[in-house]
Amino acid sequence: MQILTPNTDLFHTQRKLFTCSTITSTLIPTKPLSVSTARKTNREHLRNLENVLKTSSTSTDNVSSRQVKTTTSTSTLLGGLSLARIWPHMKAAVDEMSPRNLKRLQRLLSKSSEERSPKNKLGSNWRELHGSNNWAGMLDPLDENLRRELVRYGEFVQASYHAFHSDPEGSPRDIALPDGSFKVTKSLYATSSVRLPKWIDDVAPDLRWMTKPTSWVGYVAVCDDPREIRRMGRREIVIALRGTATLLEWSENFRPNLVSMPEPKPDPSDPTRPKVECGFNSLYTTASQHAPSLAESLVGEISRLVDLYAGEELSISVTGHSLGAAIALLAADDIAERVPNAPPVSVFSFGGPRVGNREFADRLVSKGVKVLRVVNSQDVVTKVPGIFSDNDNNKQGQNRIMEMVERNNPWAYSHVGAELRLDMKMSPYLKPNADVACCHDLEAYLHLVDGFLASNCPFRANAKRSLRKLLDEQRSNVKVLYTGKSLRLNRDSIVDNGDVLPSPSS
Repeated sequence: MQILTPNTDLFHTQRKLFTCSTITSTLIPTKPLSVSTARKTNREHLRNLENVLKTSSTSTDNVSSRQVKTTTSTSTLLGGLSLARIWPHMKAAVDEMSPRNLKRLQRLLSKSSEERSPKNKLGSNWRELHGSNNWAGMLDPLDENLRRELVRYGEFVQASYHAFHSDPEGSPRDIALPDGSFKVTKSLYATSSVRLPKWIDDVAPDLRWMTKPTSWVGYVAVCDDPREIRRMGRREIVIALRGTATLLEWSENFRPNLVSMPEPKPDPSDPTRPKVECGFNSLYTTASQHAPSLAESLVGEISRLVDLYAGEELSISVTGHSLGAAIALLAADDIAERVPNAPPVSVFSFGGPRVGNREFADRLVSKGVKVLRVVNSQDVVTKVPGIFSDNDNNKQGQNRIMEMVERNNPWAYSHVGAELRLDMKMSPYLKPNADVACCHDLEAYLHLVDGFLASNCPFRANAKRSLRKLLDEQRSNVKVLYTGKSLRLNRDSIVDNGDVLPSPSS
């Protein structure tokens, strides 16, 4: 391709009316470029980028020099055409696919070059990151240490998804934790009180695990590395809980009526009692014939660890996605209530639904439980169950009659704690009209967290998280620009070990 150079004599007189000639290297004055010409030019640019990708796969010096020449020619072409003026809505596509950003995109698509944001020494600041001040001033803009901690907690939840799908009928033998400084101390199981007809198992015997009343839902892990303990400023206990996976768990999700929580002297007639969703409470408190309830198992293990590490600086972090986010709130409330000398308890949830009424939210606050909910604005799961808005701005405008109706309504739910609100439209890689599954997918959540700077800022240009997993799990929701032929050539050249499971959290 020839390098285009402007004819300066003509450029000053008619600089807005020009076209590119493939015969000479001058700019010939003529009528303005048509849309079809711009489309043709764009196609040529993409073909040039494909050639760049092909030539970058070789390592000879001659090929390297040709790659540089092609890149230079392409850049000159883009500068001469000024596609932003001719076709304004193509500017973003041209910028994202430019050779300047191509190398970074290749790195994000490569598994072998996956990077993580650096872990800073937290020291005494761990309490602020754990919510001692309700994350005031840390969410918008997002504190860089908090961003890394949120991604870390999300990866703990991903480990629970992968462990469950490795052996959905039994108990996972090996749980591949994302952080080698932690060790698993307890597997957690939840039991449903819903019973399905036996004929369902006869119809689909291969999917019998979908109808098992008791299923593995997560684990308890504790930091066991002295160096990491010093970096974090304390020994951390993590409780990770996966989202809905079995048919019975889905059945529990659709039991939205509120039920009263156990209290020493309950008064069923009191409308101001703390109440939670019936299905979530069932999964947390129901025991099976062969195993205790999730509540008893969890409280027993946390009590044991608190006694074991008595005298040390401890913290408890409960994290979950979807259904796991709901159960995380119940677990945090239970631990703060029943574990003697319980250390600070915080919940970091992703895509969690509403769990209880306003009195339940107040109960968590009174116990000192800190809750940070990571929410995608397009995720419908975060908007259910419940029919009344629970934003603070709306509460001020409610009159006494409406508040009385809300308190006595069996579906009067309220969210808990602080909120980090994300927006799928901020991602330059995901389609703004992504489907419901993508908007709720845990990997999509972590992608958005990793790129979030502030609500009024674009996606973080130096985001570290690899796009490879996002492509594997949500290919149909990734912009065509990144799933086209040129990028597939780059990605297919990477050795795939097949260790990435289908999206477990969609």
